[in-house]
Formats: sequence, structure tokens, C-alpha cells
Amino acid sequence: MGPHPAVAAIRLAVRRTLAELAAEAGVTPGGPVRDRATPAPVPVPALAGTATVPGTLIGNARRHPSGLPRTPAAPGSPLVLVAVSGGADSMALATATAFEAPKLGLRVGAVTVDHGLQDGSAERAELVAVRLRELGLDPVEAVAVRVGRAGGPESAARDARYAALDLAAERHGALAVLLGHTRDDQAETVLLGLARGSGSRSLAGMPAQKGRYRRPLLELDRAATRQACTAQSIPVWDDPHNADPAYTRSRVRHEVLPVLEKHLGGGVVEALARTARLFRDDADALDQWAALAERDLRAPDGALDVGKLAELPPAVRRRVLRRAALRAGCPAGDLFARHLESVDLLVTGWRGQGPLHLPGGVEAVRRCGTLVFRRPGD
Repeated sequence: MGPHPAVAAIRLAVRRTLAELAAEAGVTPGGPVRDRATPAPVPVPALAGTATVPGTLIGNARRHPSGLPRTPAAPGSPLVLVAVSGGADSMALATATAFEAPKLGLRVGAVTVDHGLQDGSAERAELVAVRLRELGLDPVEAVAVRVGRAGGPESAARDARYAALDLAAERHGALAVLLGHTRDDQAETVLLGLARGSGSRSLAGMPAQKGRYRRPLLELDRAATRQACTAQSIPVWDDPHNADPAYTRSRVRHEVLPVLEKHLGGGVVEALARTARLFRDDADALDQWAALAERDLRAPDGALDVGKLAELPPAVRRRVLRRAALRAGCPAGDLFARHLESVDLLVTGWRGQGPLHLPGGVEAVRRCGTLVFRRPGD
């Protein structure tokens, strides 16, 4: 008898991502690694009271829910880290990765981040770490972070989390960090981008791959991860923040999407995720066009030729303006469509306007037929 359908679907999605990573690293199961020096893992001290789990070593796991034996990946094999909150999405991802990675010659570790925003969060993070070690993931770290205030609580927590994941990946020399975002998360991201009027790049949602980060579960819905955990008796933790209406994403999840499903019929989540894929293709093409256009019209001092800018289609021109603003020091998370529309008027609606003040202390100034982005005093 095969695994539960949800378990099988998650394993297949994870296997595809891991196969790509193994190919990139030149790994063949049971074979040598292609000239890649992997730093020795940093040892993680065992927690007091952690039980030793008996049984046959199964992949990275001494006790895997499947019960199927696996030959462990060799010490020093390339490492993949899984970001684990303890919720169903990330626990299903971690369990599937522990099952699939050894077959491809990869080791699996995990990082759980304690944001310190709830009572008992440190103890909960350590409990998640213990569960992951019992599944055989190694190394496993519970990392405490300090969440700032910039950009609001959700943005600040996200920035702190990714900073911790980046440091962990560098510390352990990991090939990649796997994230447990699902199709439902993608739909929520598209709706949030639509509400903010942030343009097609925002509507493109989360990419399946960006730098060291991979999202194997973007084509699967959230219900599948919960079913997989139930089928394998994997304990999960439901973060109360995910149901707190004080958070924008929580309101989208529990109020907005259910209303859309009710009044527009089923399939809204799938349609939004499909929209993200289409917008991503368009946005990628326009970004490539903008990069080439910027190279042609940018002077050695960084100034942009206004005449050549005006000849570009608006979608490409505003991307060029965004690239120039970011290069001058505008924070990406604070640069919105309304800023770029104002800068665009310096090109298409010039009437002698003075400098425009952009986020990050950057000014956009038109002078002598060029557009200059600068910080006062530079």
C-alpha cells in the first residue's frame, strides 16, 4: 500500500526541487561530489531531556513516518536546510525532505526562528527543534531574533527571519533553504499586491526560486500539508498570529478569500496562483527589456537621457526609473508605484518641477536633458 495521496504529492514536489539542487551541485547518489568544498557542520548541543530514538537509520532519519529504510547520505555531502515554524506546511516539507534527500545524496538540516513575539516562544522553538532532530535532520538550530519596527510588524518579522536564515545558510555552507509556502500563500500575496497597487511584479507573487531560497510546495494547497501531517502522525503547531485580525495577511486569509470563494465560486485560490505565474512571465520579460534599455541610455556618471527615456513604453520606462532609484539608495520595500509615477512626470510632463524626494533620502532631479538620482551632499 502506497503513501497517502497528500504525502505522495508533497514528496514528488520536494523530489523535483532536490533533484535540481543535486544536479547543480554535481551530486550523484552514492557517488562523489563535483569539486565542492562543504564546510563542516557546526555542532548543535543536545537539549537536556532529549530522548535518543532507537531504530535503523533511515536517510537522515532514525525514525521516519514512512517506516521505509534509506541509505544515509555520506558525511560531508551537500546540505539543504528547511525553514521550519512548526506549522503543518513546514513540518510536511521537512518530513518529505528528510525522506527524499538521502536518495539524491543530500543531507538535510533545519532552522526554526524564534521571533520572541509571544509568551513561551523560546520553549516552543526548542520543542520544534527536538521534533526535527527526532526525524534525523542534522544540523538543527533554534535561532532567536530581535524584531524591529520598520515597515510594520509583519514586514519587520519577515526581515528578521530571512536575515537569520541567510546567516544559518552561510554558517553551514548550505546549497539552499527550502520554504513551505503553498498555493494559498501565493493567492494571499497576489491579493495583497493588488490592494497596494504595487504593479505587475508584486502581482507576480512569490517566485519558486530566488537566490538560495526554494519553494517546492507553491503548486500544492494548504489542505494537502495538513492532511500529510495527519496521515504521518506529525504533530504541528498553529501560530495564533495566523488567525489574529490585527495582521493584514490574516484578514485576507480568514475574511477576504472566503468571501471571494463564496460569491465567485470555487477555484479562486487556483486562479490567483495562475495569475501570479502569468504576471511573473510578463514581469521577467519587461525587466530584461528595462535592463538592456538602461544600459543604453545611462551615462558614465549615472544620469539618464530624458529623450531616450521618453521613447520607451511606460512599463519599461518606469522599470528603468525604479532600477536607477534603487541604485541610488532607495529601499526596495519603501519605493511604491506612486513614487515612480511622480518621477515619470519629470520625463513626460516636465514643467520646471523641482527635485522629488524619494524614500531613503534620495532625490530625483531633471537637469540639462538628463534625469539624476542622488543623495543631497553626495
